[in-house]
Amino acid sequence: MSELKMEQTLLIDGASSHSGHSFILAHGAGAGMDHPFMTQMAQGIASHGIKVIRFNFPYMQRMLAEQRRLPPNKAPILLEAFEQVIAQVADGSVMIGGKSMGGRMASHLMHLPQVKGGVFLGFPFHPPGKPERLKGEHLADINKPCLLIQGERDTMGSKEEIAQYSLSPLIEMAFLTDGDHSFKPRKASGVSYQQNMAQAIELTAKFILSR
Repeated sequence: MSELKMEQTLLIDGASSHSGHSFILAHGAGAGMDHPFMTQMAQGIASHGIKVIRFNFPYMQRMLAEQRRLPPNKAPILLEAFEQVIAQVADGSVMIGGKSMGGRMASHLMHLPQVKGGVFLGFPFHPPGKPERLKGEHLADINKPCLLIQGERDTMGSKEEIAQYSLSPLIEMAFLTDGDHSFKPRKASGVSYQQNMAQAIELTAKFILSR
């Protein structure tokens, strides 16, 4: 019944790291583990001595094999795939997280004993233009340290909207100047996309290394 393979193909950066810190980074709904955003984040975090593991969710593996667009799997399949990767790579405790949908899936796996915390990059609190369809209520009950990095004007959860949400005191928040859901600012902001990405990488690496 399951589409999942027992061993998933992984992309690993910082494989020679001996710092003892590992981070599983899951992709968002529209792009896979080798998307430029994912690659830049993974390589940037790995440059700090952290082992970063990427993988594709099952629907993305099918998209690549069949060369056609497919919708994401339902949450139980996504979570099962994520758990398999954790089991595959965790020889101790790991940090997990991801971009958008990948981060949301990670946030539902904080209960696993191998997981010591999470990093959520552009959390999709709600679909664009539909703030009433909130998907982040469970973040109030997170009981492990997490870092949530959000663009200030993210259409799936802006800085102003998040200020009204109930979040666990164990969640650290960081906002990227004028960033959208992809962390891209407008030219008039005076901040570049690369500056926002560099800040996201630095914040993530510092958070992981401090745990």
